[in-house]
Amino acid sequence: MGNTHRRRWTDGDLTFGSFLLPHRVARAVFHPAWIPEALDPVVERLKKARVAVGFVAALGVHLFFEIRFSWDELPRNAATAALVLFCVTPLATGAMLLVWRRGGTVRRLRARLFDTAKLLSLFTASAFACLALFAVGDMVGTLPKIALAGLGLWTGLFVIAGAVQLTGNFFGTGAVHRCLPPLLATVTSWVLALSDLADSGDRSMDNVIGVGCILAAPVTVTAIALLETHRLKKRYGIRLMAHPALLVPAHNGRNPYGG
Repeated sequence: MGNTHRRRWTDGDLTFGSFLLPHRVARAVFHPAWIPEALDPVVERLKKARVAVGFVAALGVHLFFEIRFSWDELPRNAATAALVLFCVTPLATGAMLLVWRRGGTVRRLRARLFDTAKLLSLFTASAFACLALFAVGDMVGTLPKIALAGLGLWTGLFVIAGAVQLTGNFFGTGAVHRCLPPLLATVTSWVLALSDLADSGDRSMDNVIGVGCILAAPVTVTAIALLETHRLKKRYGIRLMAHPALLVPAHNGRNPYGG
């Protein structure tokens, strides 16, 4: 892994003026400098397709097929999704660590795992902070409510932009193993979809259309993730079940599992 974990979080690209634009702050915070870039343009395009399709399919269900959908529910939905990520990400990563232990020690992965834990905690705290701002705003007077609503809007945009960043890099887990982001995206999309199916009482669509719309996101994300992992295996010899330390450098000399 070299010395990449000692680099500054943002590499100095975050300025005071950046705080006027929540999406710039979100990129600096949730896509830090230590996250490795894609090994080739095809992998990068697959990652972007995985992110875009997942968001379009998931938002499509909520925007067009929910009877009681309200924009006021977005902070609560973001907090719920953050809680799911907070539970699913360490569980799935922990399962892979148990698999990798058969091929070598996981000690050298601790620095990167700690970095991903910090990203996960930052996103979860941001989502719940956004929810808290809107909740407190409903309990105070007009002027404080306006101020809290403005701050809540900024935080909401920050969380949404952060979610886009994290859906691609999945808390920087590509620095641990290149195949972890597509794996975690697949697991998370299925968990969210199954929970959505279980909460089907609010659906305005018939069962067949409803199930199809809800499952569109995880099925598509899974298909793209499989293409992504296949590309990594075929072109760079990176296999999900192999311990990262056993992976040989890619043809361009770059570390397969980090910067």
